[in-house]
Amino acid sequence: MADLSSKKIAIISTDGFEDSELTSPKEAVEAAGATAHVIAPEAGEIEGKKGTKVSVDVTTSEANAADYDALILPGGTVNADAIRINADAVNLVKEIQGAGKPIGVICHGGWILTDADLIKGVKLTSVENVKTDLINAGANWVDEEVVVDSGFISSRTPDDLPAFNAALVEEFAK
Repeated sequence: MADLSSKKIAIISTDGFEDSELTSPKEAVEAAGATAHVIAPEAGEIEGKKGTKVSVDVTTSEANAADYDALILPGGTVNADAIRINADAVNLVKEIQGAGKPIGVICHGGWILTDADLIKGVKLTSVENVKTDLINAGANWVDEEVVVDSGFISSRTPDDLPAFNAALVEEFAK
């Protein structure tokens, strides 16, 4: 397994996240030695759609892209729809991508990438009902378990988590 012991990973999310799409990648990067910080619009904790509660380490308004080596964007329809209109979250995603740092995105998590205008010409996958939004934002959408392209690691659904997590750890180690 790749060593992420010197890496600090940002996870941007809010209430309504798909529980396993936040917890499973977080556990995978931490198992590889990384430090993972959950970043949300408000301090305290956020709650997944199935009730998982996760502590917020830093708010989107306080987070600094320079502090992180990579980013994970979990899905969950409510989470993805809410976080994409948080200007601080969108700016953080832009700054992380602009610094050439890898971004992992699963399921509905790609919605924020459309608002950040970062995916023109990028090959991505997602859950089926985000496909049109990603294509309209310029992505080359494909239906594959995991796709790595232009610094983005993308997957479709919780069923893809084993492949997604393995690709995250591999790409984040580079």
